[in-house]
Amino acid sequence: MNSMVLLGSRPRLNDLDGREWVKSTKSWFVVNPRSRSKTQMKHPAKFPEGLVTRFVRYFSREGAWVIDPFAGVGSTMVACKTLGRNSVGIELNPDYAATGLADTNQTAGSGEHHIIIGDSIQMASLLQREFGNSIPQFDYLITSPPYWDMLHKSRGGNESVHKVRRKRGLDLIYSETASDIGNITCYDDYIEAVARVLGCAQHFLKPGGYVTLVAQNMLDSNGVMRPIAWDLARRLSISYRLRQEQIWCQDNKRLGCWGYPTTYVSNVHHHYCLILQNNHA
Repeated sequence: MNSMVLLGSRPRLNDLDGREWVKSTKSWFVVNPRSRSKTQMKHPAKFPEGLVTRFVRYFSREGAWVIDPFAGVGSTMVACKTLGRNSVGIELNPDYAATGLADTNQTAGSGEHHIIIGDSIQMASLLQREFGNSIPQFDYLITSPPYWDMLHKSRGGNESVHKVRRKRGLDLIYSETASDIGNITCYDDYIEAVARVLGCAQHFLKPGGYVTLVAQNMLDSNGVMRPIAWDLARRLSISYRLRQEQIWCQDNKRLGCWGYPTTYVSNVHHHYCLILQNNHA
């Protein structure tokens, strides 16, 4: 389809009819991840293709280019191929990139799909190496960066997912690489690192193009609340226009008995999907 069909002087955002449009603008929704394959299970925090599908259908049209700078095991690429979009994913961990490439190749659909191994802070050189002088201008960016160093934190005495993964010999963190954002120990440095990656991406995003960044607030092991999503929204709104947020809820996660019987600690079963827009010409 022609991504430049105009309504007055403005291009159409997506291919949805009015009914689908309205349903997609609800500010909260439930998506429960499907069962993962053996290779996908190695990744400690894969986000579901159903989540990506919801946003890609709303913020792009068939044939559009989508980028994910924290590609993991390729959820964005798989969803984009199914929907007839083109995609680029950048992933630091070669094993996760290989899984993403294999899953994308095995998925029915269409479009051009690239998974690049490297550090997203070097996005310009990585895209130059992949595309030469024909780097696409991206219509949409969707990603979920590491939730700071959450994967390094103790889960207390409960039989948590973290402890189950350890028993099964699965990855507990994304990598041992020093440049991995998930290994940054200083919270402020983490916020700035994510902002730098999104700043690099902005140069390749179309004017008016949208960004969806999935994040979650966390309670640190010392009891301090770390409002990751809110701090990222505040920081990214310096260079992007913060439009709104949607709340992704999960209702199939195991409940943990945290803090009982003396201290309030919630079971966090929601994520913030920050919606931003590129206002740079």
